[in-house]
Amino acid sequence: MRRGRFLLAALTLAACRRAAPPAETSHVTETRADSLVLQVSDSVSVWFTDQRQDRDSAGAPCVERVLQVRRGPLRIPVPLLYTGAAPVRVNDSTIEADLWLHCRAIDHYRVDLHSAHPLRVTR
Repeated sequence: MRRGRFLLAALTLAACRRAAPPAETSHVTETRADSLVLQVSDSVSVWFTDQRQDRDSAGAPCVERVLQVRRGPLRIPVPLLYTGAAPVRVNDSTIEADLWLHCRAIDHYRVDLHSAHPLRVTR
């Protein structure tokens, strides 16, 4: 009889245990620090700041990041331009960057480094 009670108590405790938390998967958002992408001059630089996780058509994950122009103490975000590749310097006042969606470039933009305003470029 004692053995039966012990077995019943053990089964009851096992049933009441909390389930293990689910294992982390690769699509969990990881926060990345701001990172310098392009130094244009002593006082002007371009940085990756915010980010979003996305997936391509095959389901492979990627990170698309926002650009920010820094002019001395000013920090000017480039609006609505998520990219997965570093921008290219055109001259002291302009860079070019690709707009990404679902892990691939869909449009090409020139960005004014004074206003951070993007302008679509037709090729």
